[in-house]
Amino acid sequence: MLLNKENYNFQKVVAITGVVLFIVKLIAWYLTNSVAILTDALEGIVNVISAFIGLYSLYLSAQPKDENHPYGHGKVEFISAALEGVMIAFAGVWIIFEAINHIVNPQGIKQLDLGIALIAVAGGVNFLIGFLAVKKGKKNNSIALTSSGKHLISDTYTTIGVVAGLIIIKITNLLWLDSAVAMIFGGIIIFTGVKIIRKSVAGIMDEADTELLKEMIATIEENRNENWIDLHNLRIIKYGNWLHIDCHLTLPWYFTVKEAHEEISNIENLVQKKYGKNIELFVHSDDCLPKSCNICIKSDCKERKHTYISSIKWTVENVSKDSKHSLVG
Repeated sequence: MLLNKENYNFQKVVAITGVVLFIVKLIAWYLTNSVAILTDALEGIVNVISAFIGLYSLYLSAQPKDENHPYGHGKVEFISAALEGVMIAFAGVWIIFEAINHIVNPQGIKQLDLGIALIAVAGGVNFLIGFLAVKKGKKNNSIALTSSGKHLISDTYTTIGVVAGLIIIKITNLLWLDSAVAMIFGGIIIFTGVKIIRKSVAGIMDEADTELLKEMIATIEENRNENWIDLHNLRIIKYGNWLHIDCHLTLPWYFTVKEAHEEISNIENLVQKKYGKNIELFVHSDDCLPKSCNICIKSDCKERKHTYISSIKWTVENVSKDSKHSLVG
């Protein structure tokens, strides 16, 4: 498995940008003494750490398979995302703690104009880099890059809220709003972190990606070959930017091994055309039974025992089952 240089190089951009923006936010907090701006600054720490973790995970996940890792190292991306989620949630807790402390021990706010300008610029850069990271991550099927991008985008929403709160504070001079804004977005940050952790654990536990299953089954259904009598027991496991796919395909019982292999290759080419070359497809071929005739659309079959009634449309509900569909007898 080769390192995806496009993903890796862009993750470098994310990491460097994170460091620069973190410094900018720290300066804004130092100049203003605003706990709301501290909210952005603390999340900036998470951005930096998670960006470098993501960088390392992209490198490690691209390492070739070996005896100890027969499916490669792609799972490390889920661990990277889980660590990022934990840090995001921790930052949210820290923010709420600091906000409460500022309520108990009020402190003045200064140079709001400059602080607002600095974090507004930082937020704009965050959104741009995050948007591009998500776009590239989805294009190249990288959970690490996608996770980093979504985090940067969510950070931008926090910045927008902080800027809005600071503008209101400047207009009304209600300093307690500073802590209120921080606590609100601290809660949002905790929720975001928990969601990322949940998704990462699902990946580690090989939880079914229903949306991906629906999309792949729909693609096969749309390009269905009349020799593909039945498809079942389809499962997909993600390993970094690789997809490992298992399924059972029912073919005419009289097909030779060569003919069966050609049909399996046709499915593999179809899936690779849609999802790229990073596909491992393992297909177990089953022979059809006499009762299969009722759903078989093969028009030139000389071994047909029963009249064709209707085909079964392949969906997640029937294709992902462990056994063959309930065929009409």
